[in-house]
Amino acid sequence: MKVLITGGAGFIGSHFVRLLVREGFKVSTIDKLTYAGDLKRLEDVFDKISFYKADITNEEFVDFIFEKEKPESIIHFAAETHVDRSIIDPSCFIKTNVEGTFKLLEVSKKHNIKKFINIITDEVYGEIKDGKFKESSPLMPNSPYSVSKASQDMLGRAYFRTYGLPVVTIRPSNNYGPWQYPEKLIPVIIIKAINNEPIPIYKDGSNIREWLYVEDCVEAIYKLMEKAKEGEIYNIGTNIEKTNLEVANTILSILNKPKELIHFVEDRKGHDYRYAVDIQKIKELNWSPKTSFEEGIQKTIDWYISNQNWVYEKIETLREYWKKVYR
Repeated sequence: MKVLITGGAGFIGSHFVRLLVREGFKVSTIDKLTYAGDLKRLEDVFDKISFYKADITNEEFVDFIFEKEKPESIIHFAAETHVDRSIIDPSCFIKTNVEGTFKLLEVSKKHNIKKFINIITDEVYGEIKDGKFKESSPLMPNSPYSVSKASQDMLGRAYFRTYGLPVVTIRPSNNYGPWQYPEKLIPVIIIKAINNEPIPIYKDGSNIREWLYVEDCVEAIYKLMEKAKEGEIYNIGTNIEKTNLEVANTILSILNKPKELIHFVEDRKGHDYRYAVDIQKIKELNWSPKTSFEEGIQKTIDWYISNQNWVYEKIETLREYWKKVYR
């Protein structure tokens, strides 16, 4: 099968590219190579894929890529993804996540794509104090980022209902693992702990997230690429819930660093308290997460320790950004 992956040089997208190459697919990928995209993530497979540096809002160029590669399935990862950046400047989130998805759907419709996998996020549900979000739960996003992803979500489902485009909607919980850009919580904690720097934790660290190791996530997406029913929505999660403070303390314990490194900072604007998703639907397709949090966080820490050059290249550009975000 010929598969086109958008955002293939990103964190989750690059893991999925490598998985499909291992499975023998003919893979092409589009990535704009913004600050969060990096071809180093694809070095091991670059000679086995077709790569295009492209903005998905450029409909004419995307159409050219479809004409040349003739993909049968689209896996749409390309997105602006960081909540804090969306609070500082929402404009690029609207352009990429909403307009970009619209252009991609239009081109996919023109080329009669057989399956369009739309990668969203559990943040579109908003926050939940008790229980878990089901796929039928209403969308109540609270940040500019999650609003843009909810728009992407609804656009895809509208194209299924209105035009019959075979869209599958996937809502994963918080991913972590090797190659994650060090603006997200877990790599920030690891990097700052390694360097004995103050670790910024919003408010009192009581906000709760459901944590999903990236390799488990891409295996779930692969399962859904093969088994999902067109027009359906699927949550991906683990039932592993941790407060941000618990995550920080776990990492500090593994690295044998003092808890005094934790520095509570002003809370994020509109900060959601808790996310948790019901995963019964995907379990019925014979998928379940394999990686415990303890195993996943150890693998992640080991990777960041072993890839210091890549890490420091990134964090040098993040110093000023961190000053804006963590106060």
